[in-house]
Amino acid sequence: MDLTGARWRKSIRSGPDGGNCVEVASNLPGLVAVRDSKDPTGPALLFPPDAWRAFVGADSFRR
Repeated sequence: MDLTGARWRKSIRSGPDGGNCVEVASNLPGLVAVRDSKDPTGPALLFPPDAWRAFVGADSFRR
């Protein structure tokens, strides 16, 4: 999958110290990409938008 057009943004749950950061790109047609910000050239997980919304909206992940 070519992700060169992805506009990555850090998760609001990422800490301010730069560790344990997740980046999400939701501007791609038909998918949401997720990657580790410490390894921007590494692999990305790809989700259908509905699956991503269900994941981030799950009550078990809220603090």
